[in-house]
Amino acid sequence: MLVDLSTMEDRHIIITCRLDRATIRNLCAQLEPDLTSAIRHPTGIPPLVRVLSVLHFLASGSFQTTLAMASGMSQPMFSNMLYRVLSALLKHMRSYIIFPQVEDLPTVKADFYALGHIANIIGSIDGTHVAFVPARRNEQVYINHKSYYSMNVQMVSLADQYIYHVNAKFPGSVHDAYILRNSSIPYVMGHLQRHRVWLIGDSGYPNLSWLLTPVRNARTRAEERYYEAHGLALRRQVPFLQEDGPDVGLVAAVEPVDSEEEEAEEEDIDNRNNIIMQYFQ
Repeated sequence: MLVDLSTMEDRHIIITCRLDRATIRNLCAQLEPDLTSAIRHPTGIPPLVRVLSVLHFLASGSFQTTLAMASGMSQPMFSNMLYRVLSALLKHMRSYIIFPQVEDLPTVKADFYALGHIANIIGSIDGTHVAFVPARRNEQVYINHKSYYSMNVQMVSLADQYIYHVNAKFPGSVHDAYILRNSSIPYVMGHLQRHRVWLIGDSGYPNLSWLLTPVRNARTRAEERYYEAHGLALRRQVPFLQEDGPDVGLVAAVEPVDSEEEEAEEEDIDNRNNIIMQYFQ
């Protein structure tokens, strides 16, 4: 077995599986009932070994055949195990990947304020291109702006880089703004507006009533201070999204912005100007 939790140093465990020893043991305890009940015919492979093998597969980006050989099993067996472990993980996903609750907002806002001194921020949004080899069908939609195949994955995270939203439905050719518009984020943030909270994002997104983007061509000292604070918060918060690395068969066209959206963005720019005047004069 390539990954042996009992003999590995803590640092090596994190490098190999992207999780620490205690988290892996806790994860195995949660998944064991699902993994045990999911197997009709005993394989002789303990749940811990299955989970470690899948975690290493996800962390390394290697091939199933390579990991199967290192784990002492055939590729078809590894493929079946991968499906079952991922299915078990998905059952627990919403217990961990969840928007901040109302009672958590004061702490979340304070953590973001410490990064760039912008008040009422509860999340940072960005997209990252995850490289992969698509099926031949519709492969052109996966070619991104850097000319390689990818999925454009939208993520929202806390100040400590804890990810609480992931949208991995769209191919690499689709723009960040389109993915945002067709995700659950506008609905969720719309319901949180009575708490006067915002996300921050880069200039690839439109400025919205709940999404603060940089000021282009700052003309006043207040705008310069806002630009610096916004950039500082983003640089400290999302460095792990700046480096770009299953075929979902999705074809998505980038739609032009209609006049209603243009008018809404103009109103939201006024909203951002109010924030600049209130906090950065």
